[in-house]
Amino acid sequence: MPIRSAISLVTLAVVLLLQGCAAAVVAGAATGAVVAHDRRTMGSIVDDEAVELKASAAINSDNQLKEQAHVNVTSMNGIVLLSGEAASAELRDRVLSQVRPIPSIRRIHNEIRIAPPSLFGNRSLDTWYTTKVKSRLLFTKDLDASRVKVVTENSTVYLLGLVTQHEGEIAANSTAQVGGIGGVVKLFEYIDNPTPPTP
Repeated sequence: MPIRSAISLVTLAVVLLLQGCAAAVVAGAATGAVVAHDRRTMGSIVDDEAVELKASAAINSDNQLKEQAHVNVTSMNGIVLLSGEAASAELRDRVLSQVRPIPSIRRIHNEIRIAPPSLFGNRSLDTWYTTKVKSRLLFTKDLDASRVKVVTENSTVYLLGLVTQHEGEIAANSTAQVGGIGGVVKLFEYIDNPTPPTP
């Protein structure tokens, strides 16, 4: 591992520990291999991890949401995707009110469906679709798959990341070729002049 990447990982771990986010260190270490290709700043990566942890904790602290909703929180450069199910519109709105005050959030895409929480089998299928999409993107020409975050909910695939318009189209078209998925939703943040990754 290059020295610069090692220093970045140690810095990330220390910052997360100081913020009381020890659980995120494991997640941070798991993504260490792609940090060098990530177009987000180190500060944005840390902020995104913190947003996901704080939002999940806020949702889980509400007993009614815990029992009658299933919500996944994904943050990419301050753009947050809320996906899953809530038993009523009121509960869906309550999730939003729990998440909205969290610092570092720039925009929220609320894709929570009004429905009973999904069953384990449905979630397993979504995990399988996510794996299939990631595998396909990994071998897609002219695309750095590490820059695309994939989330699948109720067979719909959401794509996030800092990409050029061209990269976004390549990723969406490649994803659409995966059999069984119910649709592709692009939530990319587009950039004009990508900077090359730090060696």
